[in-house]
Amino acid sequence: MAAASSSHFDTLVIGAGAAGLMAGLTAAQSGQKTLVLDHAKQAGKKILISGGGRCNFTNLYTSPENYISQNPHFCKSALSRYTQWDFIALVDKHQIPWHEKTLGQLFCDDSAKDIVRMLQTECKEAGARVQLKTHIQDVQFRDGLYQLAIERDDAPAILTAGKLIVACGGLSMPKLGATPLGYKIAEQFGHTIQPVRAGLVPFTLHEDDKNRFAELSGLAVDVIAENDRASFPEAMLFTHRGLSGPAMLQISSYWFPSETFTVNLRPGADTLVELKQARADRPKLGLHTLLQQWFPKRFAQTLCEQAQWPNKNLADCNNSLFASIADTLTQWPVKPNGTEGYRTAEVTLGGVNVDEVSSKTMESKLQPGLYFVGEVLDVTGWLGGYNFQWAWSSGYVAGKAVAGVN
Repeated sequence: MAAASSSHFDTLVIGAGAAGLMAGLTAAQSGQKTLVLDHAKQAGKKILISGGGRCNFTNLYTSPENYISQNPHFCKSALSRYTQWDFIALVDKHQIPWHEKTLGQLFCDDSAKDIVRMLQTECKEAGARVQLKTHIQDVQFRDGLYQLAIERDDAPAILTAGKLIVACGGLSMPKLGATPLGYKIAEQFGHTIQPVRAGLVPFTLHEDDKNRFAELSGLAVDVIAENDRASFPEAMLFTHRGLSGPAMLQISSYWFPSETFTVNLRPGADTLVELKQARADRPKLGLHTLLQQWFPKRFAQTLCEQAQWPNKNLADCNNSLFASIADTLTQWPVKPNGTEGYRTAEVTLGGVNVDEVSSKTMESKLQPGLYFVGEVLDVTGWLGGYNFQWAWSSGYVAGKAVAGVN
């Protein structure tokens, strides 16, 4: 086998996703000779599939309260140094048309490809190289330099740099190439990993519930999903496996196995008052018929069967039954069997312990010149563009820090 060739850079970035590309272009703009590496054939693969192919690239209402971490204060510095307005300005600079969908979520008018193209253009103009189809075999720190043994096109090579930025994400969506490499590098240099699990992920139901709701697949209902840690007013979608939709994805990040959470099926309504009023106004109306006016017919029928509510005229329903119905509809209990896991999860909860990383620079407190950005860290955003904003903000901060720029 031929001897491995060697190349030296100021900064190496592992991962050509959202955080890695932002870190790479910012480091290069700050004067660093920078190389961004990825084993994939294409940069920004998660960007390309996000938002139905239109990339929900940030959120107008981004704030630290939209993130989950063992240290909820960690994200504050980066988010304040590179804001949603900064990224919007970059998008506008490249004349990419965008629109607000709901709840501050911003999407490309045309395609997520516009965002990837923008980041690649910024890298190119700044002089940051992006090298794909590159497999990292080993990472070492010797004589003050990071030494990466890589293989590309079956040819081994050694790369060295004074600074290393780890931006290779978490475990979500393995079909896009997710690996635990970032966690392994962190552990190699003494870092601890907060327990990881799938986040922003659909729920699966127990067999009985799955069979009961099977005919509702594809049906969406506006709800409020809540437990003692969070509450989300958005849509719930029935699937052939269980429950999905924005409300379910959001609450999944705050759910732990074997727990029950509740769903308000009539947000904003006073169900008990409306039941009594309907009885007074239309005493001969059937209870099931009334519920079918409130919900899609199939869902109303399933609810009535599940709760065993009698199909009799409202005049024959007493206040005790109404109270029971109102309680069920405002606190419908859901006890999932589990989630669909990393296969369909949008994010990975947990990750590199942020107490061991500087919130101002993203540099390891344990290993000089080693930085962590994006999803590999124990910082997870809500659904709606928050995770991309964390990628932009943390990548920018690290890109500045490797060049010694505050």
